[in-house]
Amino acid sequence: MKNYAPSQIIILFLLFSSLISCQNNKQTLDPEPVVETTEVLPASTQRTGNIEKGYDYLVNGNYVDGGIPLSLWNSVRTPDNSNILKRQGDNAKVGYQYTVITTSNNTRAVGANCLNCHATYINNEFVMGLGNTTFDFSVDQSANINLLDAVLKSNYSINSPEYQAFIPYKRGFQAIGPLTITETQGVNPADKYAAILASHRNPTDLTWRENDPWGIPKEVIPTDVPAWWLLKKKNTMFYTGVGTGDFSKIMMASSLVSLQDSSQARKIDQRFPDVLAYIKSLPSPLYKGTIDQQRATEGKAIYEVNCSRCHGTSNNKNDYPNLLVSLESIGTDPALVSTNFAYPQLLEWYNTSWFSKEPFAAKLIAKKGYIAPPLDGVWATAPYLHNGSVPTLEDLLNSSQRPKIWKRTFNTNDFDFKKVGWNYVTLTSKTDTKTYDTSIKGYGNQGHIYGDKLSVSERTNLIEYLKTL
Repeated sequence: MKNYAPSQIIILFLLFSSLISCQNNKQTLDPEPVVETTEVLPASTQRTGNIEKGYDYLVNGNYVDGGIPLSLWNSVRTPDNSNILKRQGDNAKVGYQYTVITTSNNTRAVGANCLNCHATYINNEFVMGLGNTTFDFSVDQSANINLLDAVLKSNYSINSPEYQAFIPYKRGFQAIGPLTITETQGVNPADKYAAILASHRNPTDLTWRENDPWGIPKEVIPTDVPAWWLLKKKNTMFYTGVGTGDFSKIMMASSLVSLQDSSQARKIDQRFPDVLAYIKSLPSPLYKGTIDQQRATEGKAIYEVNCSRCHGTSNNKNDYPNLLVSLESIGTDPALVSTNFAYPQLLEWYNTSWFSKEPFAAKLIAKKGYIAPPLDGVWATAPYLHNGSVPTLEDLLNSSQRPKIWKRTFNTNDFDFKKVGWNYVTLTSKTDTKTYDTSIKGYGNQGHIYGDKLSVSERTNLIEYLKTL
């Protein structure tokens, strides 16, 4: 049976950048004049919540109201007894990326949860909140939905509660699957999910409408998956800073894939301040490799003088500046800025919909740049830039050596501790969906050249320091 990814727009997007520098240590500690065009993004009032309740709702809650009947799941799937989340009952026997819920029509069903995209392993360690950069969205996520539909019809009547609980799941994936096929494995189309699902919802009561009145384009502009632990410092959401206002309401829109209507949305919304509290409690993972402390000390001096102005001081929320850097300044692939969350139809829909209503209003406000993110745990979050186009930190800090076409194994243990990122091979042409081709629109690896003036020694020192964040 096919594994399905959930519709997620809890996608807190992240542009990994660093380092304005010069050719020697003396010059490096004397930064060049700042020429970037930046905008300070103001904070919004957020609801408070309970961390423990947030965790429980995240891993056990029914914010996705639909799925595959549990009885059918158990008949075709071997129980997963790893129970990495230490859940109880039925949930102790399904993988961490799935949740057994009781749907609104009182059916036990298995659906995908947020952890499909927002948890994974690195070097044999499970890390909650680490973006999953191995998932394969290069195939149509609805490819087997008709087969699954036929299986359900042969096992249950069309009017049975089991089949009725499957319908929202089915129609959601039929809508998003054909329009969210990426060029390569590892990148994520979740913010386009948001636009597609919104187009199928009435803005006032969020009921489903079959036809897409907007004509969502087939073009898929991907993103990397950000680390959840960064959200505690950020004043806006997503790589482009488009998400403002109440974060909890923005995040709970992940339920659009199977939501019944706005009355159900209100119930889910009441629980998401707890989920936000849990996400904000997450620490960044500690680097488990060897760190040269002398080099790290020297690298810290380079970072503090040249990088902290945009990226802030590690682990100090008050020192993170929340800057949006203009496209002209950063120079990275611009396609994401004008698509997905920036579609005019989505902006108008969202900002007049149930989500924009007080109390706790949320807004989508399109901007013309990318956020310079906090760099806590940056060592674990390869590949880099907002579209995952750069495989290692060393490549990020030396644009001349970035591979144009490259391939990795997608083994979460295949880690390069020296360059800090994924081991990869350079190719001359795209061979399959495991190959990343930076010549494709939205997949470019250009821009962010601030590390190019570093010497080899300075770059090594800086990377040693970044391992400590």
